[in-house]
Amino acid sequence: MVDPSVSSVSPDALSTARRALAALSAGLQSLPPLRLDWARVYALRLLLADSLITFSAVVFAHFAQFTFEPPGRLTGITLEEALVVLVWGASLAVFRTRSRTVLGIGTAEYKSVIQSTLTAFGVLAMVFLVAQSETTRWLFLVALPLGTVGLLANRWNWRRWLNLERASGQYLSRVVVAGNARDVAKVVRQVGNSVRAGYRVVGVVVDEQEDGRAARDYAGSDITVSTYLDGTADFVRGIGCDGVIVAGQPSSDSEFIHDLAWRLEGSAVELIIATSLANVAGPRIHFRPVDGLPLLHVEIPQFTGGKHLLKRAMDIVLAGGALLALAPLFAVIAALIRLDRPGPAVFSQERVGLNGSTFRIFKFRSMVVDAPQLLAQLAAANEGSGVLFKMKHDPRVTRVGRLLRKYSLDELPQLWNILIGDMSIVGPRPPLPSEVEGYETHVHRRLYIKPGLTGMWQVNGRSNLSWEESVRLDLYYVENWSVVGDLAIMWRTIKVVIDPVGAY
Repeated sequence: MVDPSVSSVSPDALSTARRALAALSAGLQSLPPLRLDWARVYALRLLLADSLITFSAVVFAHFAQFTFEPPGRLTGITLEEALVVLVWGASLAVFRTRSRTVLGIGTAEYKSVIQSTLTAFGVLAMVFLVAQSETTRWLFLVALPLGTVGLLANRWNWRRWLNLERASGQYLSRVVVAGNARDVAKVVRQVGNSVRAGYRVVGVVVDEQEDGRAARDYAGSDITVSTYLDGTADFVRGIGCDGVIVAGQPSSDSEFIHDLAWRLEGSAVELIIATSLANVAGPRIHFRPVDGLPLLHVEIPQFTGGKHLLKRAMDIVLAGGALLALAPLFAVIAALIRLDRPGPAVFSQERVGLNGSTFRIFKFRSMVVDAPQLLAQLAAANEGSGVLFKMKHDPRVTRVGRLLRKYSLDELPQLWNILIGDMSIVGPRPPLPSEVEGYETHVHRRLYIKPGLTGMWQVNGRSNLSWEESVRLDLYYVENWSVVGDLAIMWRTIKVVIDPVGAY
């Protein structure tokens, strides 16, 4: 028989326990919902893929050496090869190639991969030189280029997957935008137009004097509005978001920024400043602290110099190689054009190039021979804006021409223009003289560099873009282009050609 005094619980103790459980339950319910940190999971996937690629590149170099070196020189994986894998992986981590701030958009992710790889192999070269290692040249001849290409292709593949997920509303960081109502509305609009950036605005904070405008701007949306700027940190925590973007006048108020940063200490919330610098790429911006004052140095665009010589050298090599490799395709296309409609396979047309100079551009003929004469009859059907003529179902385009235009094959003869120096592989669209006559003053800046076979416009919508959008993209390129950026545009061009959207 059990003694009741041992198993019984006093009413006071039971009541206390119930109150404690109730308090705990209420506390748990008041906590913001836990969200999976997608950036960490994504970075882990990249880490595993990067490790596999670097290891595979080193192993491939190992077997290449085994194949070409005399027998008996090689047994198993060497200490030098293991060191390459470790240093390469460490460099990718040190350069923050998997940081949330570079994922999904822009060229910073690709640049960090290249910089970390070159740094790792630079350090290794010095180590191997001091150690007088005789069997490491295959690592530089094979593992370095193979691994670099593999890492970049891996990032591109994962980025493509991430952008598809973001387009469906996944893998987005919830942010609040704080500042003046006008500037906040601009940031909200731009963030909404660029899903690939990875942000979803869930709240805004404006000054209480602008509550009327804010109520109108976000009426009917799922964006929560606050009119208490000093309570931004509490508002951010209250709705459970991942970051806060400060826009407009508060972004230049050091006291507001410092106070907000202090209030967010200990949280995982990111603090992001939206500057008023529009269409200025990151590499042109440098911070210079002077006695505690952060000065923002913006480089003035340069249109001559070493990187332009490098761009020209790249144009010659790529255009010359492409002309040789594609010669059979040129012959096939020319034959199809001649069989479809009478007339020449290639036509030339006057275009405006660098600094307003004119040149003859070459294209495969995609229209009937008398297309220029028919243009006046179709003027009323113009679907374009600005100085461009656009017509989705242009009757002047031939049957073969429509296929050529869809996959941009009609542009291939411009490789000759690139080789002789009239054009570049990447640049603004080459305009007609009649179009240049209608340019506003600022649009003439498009002529500060050579026109291109492909460019920002071509990989961001092609004919679906308005005149204003195409001008904005071209001017951004003119002032901010880089060799790495050109390589990224070339890569994106391949995707656009394979999966054509907006081509007609």
